Amino acid sequence: MQLQKAIAELELTVLTGHDNLECEITGGYVSDLLSNVMGQIEAGNIWITMQVHQNIVAVASLAGVPAILIAGNAQVGQDTLQKAEKEGLVLLATNMSCFEAAGRLYELGVGK
Repeated sequence: MQLQKAIAELELTVLTGHDNLECEITGGYVSDLLSNVMGQIEAGNIWITMQVHQNIVAVASLAGVPAILIAGNAQVGQDTLQKAEKEGLVLLATNMSCFEAAGRLYELGVGK
């Protein structure tokens, strides 16, 4: 599914990476444990988390993750936003819980 379609359907807020919204997302992964994400997420997946520190950008970049969805209305610091923008990473935000965001993405066909 094209990321831009998921953003529109779920009314997600785009924080960074406005030039990279046409990428394809092939699945999703939910975790707040960085070592777990590094070992389990697949390139092309959207990562759903409540973590907001700079290390999420590094993990996503290493793993080939095109977008991170920050759930639960967690507030992202300026340092994380700047790092994501520099890396060309799409950071998204929602007030939905991780559980709801994952379910809604699955209903849209992500990961099917």
